[in-house]
Amino acid sequence: MTDTSANQPKSRDDSSRSNRRGGPRDRDQREQGRGRKGGDDQRGRQGSRGRAARSPRSDEAANKPQHNPADLRSANRPDRGRSPNIDDDVTGKELDRSVQRELGTLDEQNRPWVQKHLVMALRLLEEDAELAFDHALAASRRGGRLGVVREAAGMTAYAAGKYSEALREFRTYRRISGDNAHLPEMVDSERALGRTDKALQLVQEAPLDKLPAISRVELAIVVSGIHLDNDDPQAAVAALEIPQLNPRRGFSYSPRLFSAYAEALQAAGRQDDAQKWANLTARAERALGLDVEPEPEILDLGDEEYDANPPRARDILPPNDSSTQNATKGGEE
Repeated sequence: MTDTSANQPKSRDDSSRSNRRGGPRDRDQREQGRGRKGGDDQRGRQGSRGRAARSPRSDEAANKPQHNPADLRSANRPDRGRSPNIDDDVTGKELDRSVQRELGTLDEQNRPWVQKHLVMALRLLEEDAELAFDHALAASRRGGRLGVVREAAGMTAYAAGKYSEALREFRTYRRISGDNAHLPEMVDSERALGRTDKALQLVQEAPLDKLPAISRVELAIVVSGIHLDNDDPQAAVAALEIPQLNPRRGFSYSPRLFSAYAEALQAAGRQDDAQKWANLTARAERALGLDVEPEPEILDLGDEEYDANPPRARDILPPNDSSTQNATKGGEE
């Protein structure tokens, strides 16, 4: 699911990150879990009479797994609807070879299901992230042990603004694959949930030297945004002064990095420097072809077939109109 050339997710809207707010995950679920555990201990301390009095049906109910409302892919969710529909033209073969190899560990019954839902998740990521997330969840119900499936769930959840779910999926992906490429999304999700201290702690614990360049750039942009949220523009400027901030070399990430640096400089009151880096941003976009406007749509207002010899007025007007004929004749003269 990750673009191996740049290791960058397809969708990331940093312009709105500073406005993202949320709340920590509800603690009631954890409290309920501890309450159930305590209840099991009390039942375990009951005498033999209490155990003998239980009917087989009550034992079956006691051993039944408790419903976990936080598990979005759980089959015992009472509110879980049917999996979203798959477009007729989707075969599942549209995925990259590396993804196909990883999905090859699934059996013949589950593999086509997972493949097609992953294709739909990627197809809808830009236009309907909510539905894309539903497709990723559908894929994870049968292939949730694979890193590529959990990565897709994390990417679609992040694009849909479901930051708690994105954190969970990215953590699982990292645990399965050992890949930290989505650390910027994890940090930004903590930021969006209002847990900036935890976000910065996650950055400090990250193996930055093992991250690809694009991930280091994205992480620096997120950290700079956190400092701007905390009204610390000086720290925001310092966070972006990384080796990739090179005005003499342009990469795919350069315009975003230059633009973020210009914004931080402006917040720090360094207007001249901010203008310089804003100009470098435009120059990098031109050099990379990112500022090219789409070609205007051309509408054909004539007939479907182009006539190289358009009819003349005397060929169209009725011949019995002498005044019109005279006017036409005079016009030709």
